[in-house]
Amino acid sequence: MTTLTKKTAPILILSAGALWGTLGIFVRTLSAFKLTSIQIAALRITVGAVILLAGTALLDREKLKIRLRDMGWFIGTGLCGILLFTVCYFQTISLASLSVAAILLYTAPIMVMLMSLVLFREKITKRKFLALLTAFSGCILVTGIGGNGRISLTAVGFGLASAFGYGLYSILGSFALRRYPPIAVTTYSFLCAGIGSLIISDPGDICRKIQTSPKPGNALICILLLAILTAALPYLFYTIGLSSVRASSASIMASVEPVVATIAGCLVFGEALTASSLAGIALVIAAVVILNMPGKEP
Repeated sequence: MTTLTKKTAPILILSAGALWGTLGIFVRTLSAFKLTSIQIAALRITVGAVILLAGTALLDREKLKIRLRDMGWFIGTGLCGILLFTVCYFQTISLASLSVAAILLYTAPIMVMLMSLVLFREKITKRKFLALLTAFSGCILVTGIGGNGRISLTAVGFGLASAFGYGLYSILGSFALRRYPPIAVTTYSFLCAGIGSLIISDPGDICRKIQTSPKPGNALICILLLAILTAALPYLFYTIGLSSVRASSASIMASVEPVVATIAGCLVFGEALTASSLAGIALVIAAVVILNMPGKEP
C-alpha cells in the first residue's frame, strides 16, 4: 500500500460517512412517491450496481476479472453486508424514531472491533477504545438520547441486525481486498446485493408508482442521485479506505454520518440544532482526531 493511499484513506472514509449522512434527504423525498422503505433500498442498491458495473467496464474492465470460486466473498459482502444493513436499517426507521435507528446502527463499531479481535487478532488498544467510546457518545448526543416512547423488541432486533450487516461488510471486505482491487470488491458486492433486493421489492410495483406519479422525471433524478451519492461513491471510497485502514478504525471514522445527517436536517428541513447535537458533533470529530494522531496505528 502506497504512502499516498495511507494518507488519503482517512479522508476517503470520512467522505463516505459524509455522503451516507445525506441518505435521509433522499428517503424522505422518494417516500412522497409512495415507495416503501424496502423499495427505496432496492433502487439505491440496484441502480448503484449498474453505475459501478458500467463505469468499471468502460474504464478498466480488467479489474472485473475474478475467480468463480471467490464469489462467496461477494455474496457475503453483498447479501450479508450491504443488503442486510440497508433493509434492516430502513425497517428500523419505519418502526422507531430516526434517533433510535441511528443509535442502534452505531453499535456497529463495537461489533467490528470484537470481530476483528477474533478474526484478525487485532488488539483493542487504549486509543482505539477511547475513540470508540467518544464516537458512540457523540452519536447518542447528536441523534438525541433514545427518542420518545417505548422501543419495541422488533425495532431493536432490526436495528442491531443493521449494525451487524454494516460491520460485516467491513470484515468480509477486508478479506476480499487481499485478492481483489477495491473497485472489483465494491462492484460485485453491489451486484449480489442488487439481485437479492429485486427479489424482495416487487420491481413491477416500483415502476407503476413512478410512472403514475405527477412528476416521474423528478423521481428518476432523485433515484439516480440516491444511487450515486449514497451508494456507489461512498461504498467505493470506504472500500478503498479499508485497503489501508483497519476495519475497526474505519467503522469509527464513518461515525461522521449522523453528524452530517443532523446538519442536513437542519439546513434542508429546518430541524433544530440543539446544544446536545453540537456537543455530539464535537465528540465525533474528537474521535476521528484521536484515531489519526501521529504514532503507531491504533
